Amino acid sequence: MNRSAPQLTSPHLSFTQLLSSTRRGARLARLLTVSQLRSWSAPQHLTERVELVVAELAANAVLHGQVPGRSFRLTLVFDAAACRLRVDVTDPRGDRWPQGPVGATPEALLRNGGRGLALVDALTDHWETLAFPPTGKTVRAELTGTS
Repeated sequence: MNRSAPQLTSPHLSFTQLLSSTRRGARLARLLTVSQLRSWSAPQHLTERVELVVAELAANAVLHGQVPGRSFRLTLVFDAAACRLRVDVTDPRGDRWPQGPVGATPEALLRNGGRGLALVDALTDHWETLAFPPTGKTVRAELTGTS
């Protein structure tokens, strides 16, 4: 009797770390991301894009999402088979959601901020903001190795 063996899907690799809501914490988020992606053998072109995205999202969490005494969280989920990565940056300020660059002119971005989110928009396949109960938010970005 010849039966084919069931195909096992590769598990998603994940990493989560709480970081202090400081400039040092934001820098550490970027460094940890690069280190983790290298340990997972992620493609260099994906790692470079993700490094910039995490740097911006972590900086935003520190600058705009900070609550004294509360940390922010970095989560990476990597599907190696599909070369797809999800980045979640969660902070405790659910009352301040990022406004995307959709429809904003370059002059308005330079005047009002949002340049970093324009970069995130350009480097990712998709990004969004989700509520993180009870009071926080998560900015989620998805990237593939083919973009």
